[in-house]
Amino acid sequence: TFPVVFFLYSAVPGLSMSALQVSISLNKVELSVGESKFFICTAIGEPVRLEWYNPQGERILPSKRMALHTETSRSRLIIYNAIIEDAGIYRCQAVDGVGHTVEASVVLEIYQRLTFRDVQSPQEFRHGETAEVVCDVISSPVPVVVWYYQDKEITEELQVLPNNNLQIHQVTKADEGVYRCEASVEARGEIDFVDIAVVVNVPPVLSVFQQSFNATADYQESVTFTCMTSGSPDPQVSWHRKGQQLEPSEQYIIIRLDGGRSMLTVRNIRQADGGSYTCKATNKAGSQEREVFLKVFVQPHITQLKNVTAVEGSAAMISCVAEGEPLPDISWRRAGDGQTFVDGDKSRDGRFEVRGRHGKSVLTISGVKLLDLGRFDCEALSRIGGHQKSMFLDIEYTPKFLNNHTIHYSWEGNPVNISCDVMSNPPATMLWRRERLTISAEGTANTRVHSASGKSVLEVTPMSDRDFGRYNCTARNNIGVRYQEFILAQADVPSNPYSVRLSAVSQRLVTVTFMKPDSHGGVPISYYLVQYKEAGSQEWRDVRSHSIQTTVVLTGLEPNTTYEVRVAAVNGKGQGEFSHKENFQTIPIREPSPPAVHGQRGMGKAYRLGLVKQDDGGMPIVEYIVKYKTDKEEQWMTKLVPGANDFAMLQPLQWNTRYEVEITARNVKGLSEPTFYQFFMPQKPDITAESLFSGLGLGAVVGLCLGALLLLLVLVDISCFFLRRCGLLMCITRTLCSKKTATSGKGKEIEEGKAAYLKLPLKEENGKESLKPDTIEIKVHGDNSIHTKVDDSKE
Repeated sequence: TFPVVFFLYSAVPGLSMSALQVSISLNKVELSVGESKFFICTAIGEPVRLEWYNPQGERILPSKRMALHTETSRSRLIIYNAIIEDAGIYRCQAVDGVGHTVEASVVLEIYQRLTFRDVQSPQEFRHGETAEVVCDVISSPVPVVVWYYQDKEITEELQVLPNNNLQIHQVTKADEGVYRCEASVEARGEIDFVDIAVVVNVPPVLSVFQQSFNATADYQESVTFTCMTSGSPDPQVSWHRKGQQLEPSEQYIIIRLDGGRSMLTVRNIRQADGGSYTCKATNKAGSQEREVFLKVFVQPHITQLKNVTAVEGSAAMISCVAEGEPLPDISWRRAGDGQTFVDGDKSRDGRFEVRGRHGKSVLTISGVKLLDLGRFDCEALSRIGGHQKSMFLDIEYTPKFLNNHTIHYSWEGNPVNISCDVMSNPPATMLWRRERLTISAEGTANTRVHSASGKSVLEVTPMSDRDFGRYNCTARNNIGVRYQEFILAQADVPSNPYSVRLSAVSQRLVTVTFMKPDSHGGVPISYYLVQYKEAGSQEWRDVRSHSIQTTVVLTGLEPNTTYEVRVAAVNGKGQGEFSHKENFQTIPIREPSPPAVHGQRGMGKAYRLGLVKQDDGGMPIVEYIVKYKTDKEEQWMTKLVPGANDFAMLQPLQWNTRYEVEITARNVKGLSEPTFYQFFMPQKPDITAESLFSGLGLGAVVGLCLGALLLLLVLVDISCFFLRRCGLLMCITRTLCSKKTATSGKGKEIEEGKAAYLKLPLKEENGKESLKPDTIEIKVHGDNSIHTKVDDSKE
């Protein structure tokens, strides 16, 4: 609004100025909107009234914004909080007693100061929209408005609107900040500004890590949905299901984390928890929703599977029923060999076939065999899991005999057990028959029946030829009956061994080998009997084989002697015939073979030679003759080692020297050929603390240190005992003496001043006990004082 200017005429024509005069304190006034001002009108003469008139010519009456204070010749007009409409010419009119009027006027100019009207800060806008930053400023005359951002003037005209507002196209987060709106009126030199914070609100952006989830009902499972949000200001996240906002509870756990992450955990999932869940993010700029889906499955569960019993050769049908969401596929597996059978398949032999639909599967086995006996597994599988149960296919069949040993041997008076072993299902009952006569369980004079599960044993003790012959075992169950015949034959002694061979003949040993006899007589051979004797002698010596081995070693023979040897087989019935006699001669006594030698360095300047005895020539080694010398000497040194020893120790030897050794074994016949051996003695080692302890472990070193410390403490305690009459040894001595005082009559003597003596042998300077009768006496008096004396001559 522009200032309004009015012109004032100070007098009315026709009035006499000499009689009455009026004046106003101010002629022209400038007043800004909102300010207050008063004017004083003074009359000279004799006015009867003073009145004020506004620019519209209306008489001014007192009001809240305009007050009048009138006296006889003086009137004051007060204008409070001036407004633009108050501008104009105000007149003060004086009237005298004859009706003459005189007036004066004042021009009131009202102008608008720079004023920012309701400028909001901050001003918020949505990301991407055209933002108009409002700066409502008024003044008269119209102000000049300039915008600043980051202390720089915004010069782009397209951004400043005619209404002085700032327009930002497609505002972004980068446009946030503090903008300054500066207004100025050049005519008055008036300037002012206001800072406006611009905030750009970004609508929520919502994303989910996983769109769909699978879970299994009724297994106390939990699933966690996670959604990530961004926006400005930070969005508020809520979870909804079926139009209802979810609140934290025992089933629903809602966690909000920094970074705009929100997690919803659904606990103890049931089938009814399946469906969609909505994550909703909201802020000032808008809202966004995302759905996640929970598919709840029901684990496959086998509800029907029973054991089946079938008869061998017939057909067996096994049924398996399962439920689940989705319906599972059912397969079969035979546990015995792991073979699997699925719907629609047939086995190679065509005996196995599977048919199934709607959660039910039937396994049909045609021509059931015993190998089908056992466990079958039914497995229900879906894409979320599986369930397995097992059943047992039991097969009933006629008895089957397990033992093909049907011929048994015995002899009169020797009991024999004839075993009838049967496999059957259900268990079979078994009977024994002899010549169509049933042998009762109690048996007869020479027969007895012993029964066990799947087995019946007939014990027969033949008394005559009539007891030998055929026996029949009958096995019966409700599936069928089977028979097996056994023959009891008379046993005989074995035939003679043959092909007797003699090997490894030495002075005192020989190895005898032979072939088994062609017949064992119906009874297993127990052992072989080898007999030998010197040629010309009538006395045979017996040697038994180990078990039924066909090799026997004869020992203790005489050298250079001829022997005869023969072999017979022995079974339960007795000894068979001997084989043909074979002759052999032992080797004469001779000198021993050269000994074998192996060396090992000993401790210090010693060397240990290991002696390994070879062939002793038929007589014991009497001794070993060990000769040795250095490689630079001609003279041999000789050492005799008893023949029973297995080593010889050579010492003392020289360091850093090579030695030659010659070893000969001697028996009563003579000397063996010598065995030659060489070895080298190393340089003399340096004995240092490091080398001394290098071979010891940490534990050994610590133990030595502790032992040395303990020894030092003992020596100190002994010194304190003799020199200071204190220490551990002194305490022990006093304790012992006190006990003797309390328990013996000698205590009284000590109290009376008599001494107790302790005689100890003297030690020589080198630490050994002296052989002399010198003694040291320790005298302990009643007052516990100690005196020592050597040979009664020194105290």
